[in-house]
Amino acid sequence: MRRAHLAPIIDHTVLGPTTTRADIERVVTEAADHGMNVCVPPGYVESAVEFGAQFEESPTVVTVIGFPHGQDDPQIKRTAAETAWKAGADELDVVLNIGRLIAGETGGVTDELAEIAASVPIPVKVIIETALLSDEEKHHACRAAVEADAAMVKTSTGFADADPAGATVGDVELMAAYLPVKASGGIDDYNTAMAMINAGAERIGASSGTQILAGAPE
Repeated sequence: MRRAHLAPIIDHTVLGPTTTRADIERVVTEAADHGMNVCVPPGYVESAVEFGAQFEESPTVVTVIGFPHGQDDPQIKRTAAETAWKAGADELDVVLNIGRLIAGETGGVTDELAEIAASVPIPVKVIIETALLSDEEKHHACRAAVEADAAMVKTSTGFADADPAGATVGDVELMAAYLPVKASGGIDDYNTAMAMINAGAERIGASSGTQILAGAPE
C-alpha cells in the first residue's frame, strides 16, 4: 500500500502515563505533516484540537474512554464520552467492561456500550482487549459492539498484562466478521501493519506511525 493511502488509516498514538503537552504537539505535528489521525488521552483533546487548527488540514482527533481497564462506572463513561465530544474529539475508542464480559454479563456490557454510543454523535470504536479473552469471549464482545451500534471494534489497549498484549492476525480475522477493525498494539513497522490490513483491519493504531509510513512505498 502506498504511503498516501496508508497514512489516513493510521491513528498516530500517544497514551502513556507520562504524556505531556509537548508529546501532544509532537504527534499532532507528525500527523499533520504525514496525513495521519491522532489518538490522545482525554485530558489533552482540547489541546490537540487547538494545536491542530494551525495546520492546513487538521488531523482527526481520537481519544479513549474507560482506558485502559474499562471498569469505570457506566455514568462516568457516558460523561467522559460527552465531555470528549464537546472538547472536539472526532472519534472515541471505548474500553468495554472486560471483567463483566468474562463473568458472562454480556447484556450489561451491551447496554453500557449502547448508552455511550447513543450519547454522542461521533463514531465509537469498542476496545475488546483480545489478549485477555478466549475466542468465545471475543465473539461475545464483538456481538455486543454490533448490538450497541458501535462503528468499529478495536483489538487492544496495548497495556494488557498478557502476551501478546497487542493485535494478532487471527484476532483481526475473527473481529472483521462483525465490524470494521482497528488493529492496535505492537504494530511498529510497515510489514506488521500490512499483515493486519490484509487480515481485514481498516484502521491501525500505533505510536510508531511515522516509522510505519517510512517503510511504505511512495
